[in-house]
Amino acid sequence: MGEEIQGKQTNEFVEWVKAIAFALLVAFLIKQFLFTPVLVKGASMEPTLEESDRVIVNKIGPKFKSIDRFDIVVINNMMIDNEEKNIIKRIIGLPGDKIEYKDEQLYINGEKYSEPYLDQYKKDLKDPGSLTYDFTLEQDLGETTVPKGHYFVLGDNRRVSNDSRNPELGFIPKEKIMGTTSIVCWPIEHIDFRFN
Repeated sequence: MGEEIQGKQTNEFVEWVKAIAFALLVAFLIKQFLFTPVLVKGASMEPTLEESDRVIVNKIGPKFKSIDRFDIVVINNMMIDNEEKNIIKRIIGLPGDKIEYKDEQLYINGEKYSEPYLDQYKKDLKDPGSLTYDFTLEQDLGETTVPKGHYFVLGDNRRVSNDSRNPELGFIPKEKIMGTTSIVCWPIEHIDFRFN
């Protein structure tokens, strides 16, 4: 009788170990290939994303559909200040686009585009200067259009953002884009499911 009970306990323990191992494997696969949390560092995406926000990155979506203008993306292993870092930025220019900024107005291929996600930031400026300085791709990067297979990205906090305007960072190759994000999952007061 004692052996039967011990055998049942051993079987139950083995089943629990299998269940936990399976759950850990599923969690690893989801994080590796589908979705992963990322911690926001720095102020380059304020006010949309703040320092220490946690966002969920959709890694699978961009493999099946195109990355759209104004999507927020996480970019893998960019060399910044002699260090590899993941960065979060907003897609502004798609391959083949001509980008220009003039008098606080974004022009893409000669057409005006509004950026409502910047409205609050512009209102909160304490000085008469502009949020985004005037530029063209040719002035900043020596190209007239975004190269094939690349993207032009900006941070929402244009005054402090290290983004595609900086020749050191420049155009972002598609393979460097980890995925898109539209979910802030932490802290509780910042939870948001759509901030484009």
